[in-house]
Amino acid sequence: MLPEAREQDRWSALVLAVANHQDREAFARLFQHFAPLLKSYALSHAGALNANQAEEMIQEAMLKVWNKAKYFDPEKASASTWIYTIARNTRTDMLRRRNNLEVELTSEDIWPDDEEREPFSVLQQRRAEIAVRTGLSLLPAEQAQVLLKVYMEGKSHTEVAEELRLPLGTVKSRVRLAMQKMKLTLDR
Repeated sequence: MLPEAREQDRWSALVLAVANHQDREAFARLFQHFAPLLKSYALSHAGALNANQAEEMIQEAMLKVWNKAKYFDPEKASASTWIYTIARNTRTDMLRRRNNLEVELTSEDIWPDDEEREPFSVLQQRRAEIAVRTGLSLLPAEQAQVLLKVYMEGKSHTEVAEELRLPLGTVKSRVRLAMQKMKLTLDR
């Protein structure tokens, strides 16, 4: 048997020991060997993670190795291939999360600056605001209150029900009725 094959068998045996016996010593040996290699991988590829993120990726990936060891099949892949696949997927997930969190929105992204808008757009916006305010003022107080909490405060129906100490069905009915009345007002 080639030394490389013996090495692969040794890592596979350690993963199987973790899978079958939750062997902490076997896991510690896997961690000792693979953590530096995974860190190098995390720091060197495109869209590289910083040192703290690389450490976090190692922790997350190796935790997955511990939790998923029972799914390891030495007939399908070597232990190192299996561990690197877990690390690659963990790294990809981290990059996706990082990229999603790094997008900062400003108020201009949501509400365009009035100075840059055409007068006609400004007029339409103001008319729509007046129509919504008028529609809200024509609603019964209970319906307007629920509608404001759901749409202006961004609360779920369940949160509104808990806050106002109302049955969930009542909140949903009030929202539905208020929306119907608002539609009639705005369609005029």
